[in-house]
Amino acid sequence: MFYYETALLGAHLSPLTYNSSSQIELGTIVEVPLKKSIKRAVVVKEVEKPEFPTEPIGKVTEEFYTPKQLEIAKFIKEYYFSSFGEALALFLPYTSKEFSFESQMYEELPTLTPLQEKALAQIEQKELSLLFGVTGSGKTEIYIHLIAKALKEGKSAVVLMPEIALTPQITKRIEGYFGKIVATWHSKITKKRKEQIVEGIRNAEVRVVIGARSALFLPLFNLGLIVVDEAHDDSYKAMSRPRYNAKDLSIYIGKKLNAKVVLGSATPLANDYYKFDVVPLKKPYKVAKKEYRFIAGEEINFEILGAIKRVLENGEQALVFVPTRANFKYLICMECGSAQMCPFCSIGMSLHRKKRALVCHYCNYTQKIPQKCHHCGSEALSTKRIGTAEVKELIEEEIGEARVELFDKDSISTISKLSKALKRVSSGESNVVIGTQMLSKGHDYPEITLSVITGLDYTLAMGDYRAKERSIALMHQIAGRSGRSKDATILIQSGQPDFFKAYLNDYEDFLKEELEFREGLYPPFTNLARVLVAKRDYKQGKELLESVVQRLQLFKDIEIVGSGEAPIERIANRWRFVVLLRSSRKKALLEALHSVAENRDLEIDIDPVNFS
Repeated sequence: MFYYETALLGAHLSPLTYNSSSQIELGTIVEVPLKKSIKRAVVVKEVEKPEFPTEPIGKVTEEFYTPKQLEIAKFIKEYYFSSFGEALALFLPYTSKEFSFESQMYEELPTLTPLQEKALAQIEQKELSLLFGVTGSGKTEIYIHLIAKALKEGKSAVVLMPEIALTPQITKRIEGYFGKIVATWHSKITKKRKEQIVEGIRNAEVRVVIGARSALFLPLFNLGLIVVDEAHDDSYKAMSRPRYNAKDLSIYIGKKLNAKVVLGSATPLANDYYKFDVVPLKKPYKVAKKEYRFIAGEEINFEILGAIKRVLENGEQALVFVPTRANFKYLICMECGSAQMCPFCSIGMSLHRKKRALVCHYCNYTQKIPQKCHHCGSEALSTKRIGTAEVKELIEEEIGEARVELFDKDSISTISKLSKALKRVSSGESNVVIGTQMLSKGHDYPEITLSVITGLDYTLAMGDYRAKERSIALMHQIAGRSGRSKDATILIQSGQPDFFKAYLNDYEDFLKEELEFREGLYPPFTNLARVLVAKRDYKQGKELLESVVQRLQLFKDIEIVGSGEAPIERIANRWRFVVLLRSSRKKALLEALHSVAENRDLEIDIDPVNFS
């Protein structure tokens, strides 16, 4: 008789022990009884006969996880604080143990400029590189050449995008060169289409996959290239367990599988710029003149409306960026544009009307709502923000010839809606594009000659150590959507023009200054983690929080930045509490976190990107 520990797929449980009359290879998917149901599980370890009685394993399937998949899943379990079964459930299994691709040659590839050729040559010499290319510099053309090289070597490739809204345009371009071996993978495609793609992968009919973060876990044979496009985007971070970051995991998987990894971004994260080899691509593919103008106010005013009207009268298109409505409002001075900052954390404090207070979401420092700006003394403090729907209504009311297309998550809820909206913009049927952060993510709008960027002061005021990084990156990303083929004007509405002007021409200048600010406080020089507590009973939650804090205080090299009620105090009838930890030593931080991780009422978020 043989005895095996099995990890139940998707279950937040420790491995369970079952018996089998025949030997089973590790990684095999089996069916096992649990109470009155049958569950799919993975054989992860052979063990001695236990002292307790065990149930027999039922069906042994032909599906299996490779040793490399098991190794990567174990890393996810340990680093991102999930169960083995939750980590394995991210992956799709294999059904065939051996497969070799034929080398495929592609002669008709996009012609590269000398700068692109230089960047490509640098990337080919490295296993991991950060392609720092300004918007419109032709990063996709370099990706296409890298894919062709992988296919020539008999390998497969994955191109990750931060969200499904980006996949149609890049898929169309890559399919144009490689044809039917390219597939798109994301949550919105049908179950039938997913089955067809997986079958295509297993039959070697699909060798290039473009998709959201889940595409990283497909059973591709001989993976030779992982491209992470828009690598700065927070959408690569999962917000439920396992709380993995697909960009960081791509780097780990690339090392394990000997696959080349390329991170691409016009506005790379300071962390990535500091840690990885940078390959610069500083000039756009087509150089157009851009005029930057800063304007005052926080509403869509006559100056903005006049600029849009002039552009439309010339038969061109305009883009208006409105920030996503956040869960929290921030107090902004209408005179100097400054936010009211936490004196201990250097981040914007959030307005809590019920408490009649400003609260720091890092250390929980609380103060009364001030009557005057701490920076200039003005009493003109405001929390007003306008949404995309209101902007659309106003523009249509004031400009008769405006044909508005909305790009936000309410309006663009499916790939079909996105494709139709992009088609209306490219054909000229729509001549004004209004949207949230979705506009910043890689779409090409060649006829747009005016970009209006509103709300940057609110992004700058957010309760997040990356508020400056987000604001400057947004400015560059939105500005990069216009002037692709014609000269363009960029209108930036801000009460702090001097701050933004300093970084208009070179995002790299900002990165260097930002790294100086973060030293000793924030990543990449320190490591952060959040411990999340959720209980139906408030008192029990508070007591659990206090016990967690007491245990964490026993560890050296760990700083408890703050603890208390979570910014959103109650979700799904559960009271929520949070502890924010900081350490210069990753190993020490993980050791401390593992000491409390067994409690099922806790969730741990390592390397967090969201603090609300």
